[in-house]
Parts: sequence; structure tokens; C-alpha cells
Amino acid sequence: MLRKYAIVDGKILPTESEESPILVFIKPEKSELEYLQSTFDLDEHTLQSSLDPDELSRLEFETDHFTLIFKRPRSYSSQEQYLFKVSSIGVFVFKERMLILISEDVPLFDGRQFAVHTPLDVLLRVFYRSITHFLHHLKVINMISDEIEEKVNASMQNKYLIQMFTLEKSLVYYLNAIHSNTMVLEKMRNASQKIGFSPDNLEFLEDTAIDNNQCLKQTEIYSDIISSMMDARASIVNNNLNNLIKTLNILTIAIMVPTFVVSAFSMNVAIPLQKNPYAFIFVMALSGVALAASMFFFRLKRW
Repeated sequence: MLRKYAIVDGKILPTESEESPILVFIKPEKSELEYLQSTFDLDEHTLQSSLDPDELSRLEFETDHFTLIFKRPRSYSSQEQYLFKVSSIGVFVFKERMLILISEDVPLFDGRQFAVHTPLDVLLRVFYRSITHFLHHLKVINMISDEIEEKVNASMQNKYLIQMFTLEKSLVYYLNAIHSNTMVLEKMRNASQKIGFSPDNLEFLEDTAIDNNQCLKQTEIYSDIISSMMDARASIVNNNLNNLIKTLNILTIAIMVPTFVVSAFSMNVAIPLQKNPYAFIFVMALSGVALAASMFFFRLKRW
């Protein structure tokens, strides 16, 4: 799917012009990839790398353009079962035109608004959008983690621990992706003159690098917290199970004491009170006293 955009009065607007400076290819088909290779002389491997979620972020320079591949979070779906994944996005910047390849249909130009006048401005805006997307997902992961933690503290089901493991796995993906973006940001900073960044671009690049570092630190903190708490939460589940078994044992013993009393008076032999009309009431009262005595004993021992 191809979408075309133009830069008008500092804004990015959809257009149908064949000379549009920004071309966005969403889940490009084979014919579209062949068009990119033949028209813009792009390498097939680089095009495939732009859509590969396992590809590392990188910056490459060619004769008439440079290529930037960086990471962004995938849109979350409830079918993922708390697994947050990452994807790659490829940007090919020519002198007067920019090509963007992405594997899913997501808004690229929303979020923080600032004036854009060149493809380089758009490039920085798209990169910054991926960082804010990571931050939003981290907030969601933190909220989910708190909710699952409450359930773990009161439940013995393994599914909540599995969900915590899934969140921990997601944070590992995010940590690697954001660290990879950090490296490519540093390369962009070092190659700013070769890329052609203006002073305003450099200032925005510095702000983007700061936000990315904060995002990286936040991801590390969340990852360390979940990782360090997993053993404690597993112990909580085991402790809950032990408490349940203990309660069941206490109930079993408490029931056995009056049962023994009733069984003793139910034997088919001569026993006291067998001719007494109040024998049933006496036996039931004795059973109740035995039950109360056993519960008092358990409470006294703080079992």
C-alpha cells in the first residue's frame, strides 16, 4: 500500500501528486519492492531488512541517499497475551524525496506537533514518534504489572506468573530495541554534517537523544523490577498454597474429633447412656465441646 504526502506550510498533508516528496509504503508487495529497486536503485537486502523485526538499527550512506533503519513498538493486540513486540522501519532519504517502509499500518505523523520544511525534518519527527510510542507502551506495561501483582498476591494460579514472565520477555525486547536506537542516534549525531542537518535539526536531535536515554533508563528500571520480583511472587504463590493446605488440614482434624465421639457412641456394644432418652442430645453436646476444644487448641498454638 502506497501513501503520498506533501509538506505544505510546515505540515505533512496527504496528496496524490506524483512528485510528492514523501512516499510511505505499508506492507509493500513484491511489485512495490521491485518498483523501489528499479526506480530508486535500492538494494533488495536493505529493503527486506527494513521490514525485518529482528534487524538491528543502523545508518548507511549510499551515493545519492542514506538509509536509516530503526526500531519501533508494534501495535498491541489482545491476542498477544501481554506480549509486546517490536518492528523495524526503514527510511531512505534522497535530496528531495524520502521513502518510508513499514510493516503495519500505523499513524506516523501524529503526536507532538512541530513545523517541518524538509525531508530531514520529517525523518526526525518519525524517529521521535517511535520513542514516544515506546514510552506509552511502558506506561501500559507498568499498569498491567501492578494489576497482575495484586492477582498474584491473592491467587495460586500459574497463569498470572506466566503473564509476568511474558511482560518480562517484552521488556527484554524493548530494551534491546531502544538500545539499538540509541546507537543509531549517536551515529546520526556524529554524521550530522554528512547528512546535512541544520542547527535546528541538531537541536531537535539532541532533545530526541535525551528522551531516548530516559526511555532506555525507564525500560531498564521496569525490567529490573519485574525480574527481581519474579522469585518473590513465585514464593507468594507457594506460600498461598501452603496456607490453603494448612487450613484444609485444620478443618480435617477439627471434623475428626467430634466424629470420633459420635463413632464411639455408635458402636454395636454395650455403652453408657444407651437407655437414656437424652443420650442423643448428650452425644451432640459432647461433640460440640470436642470441636470447640480442638479449635481453641489451634488458636492457642496460632496455627
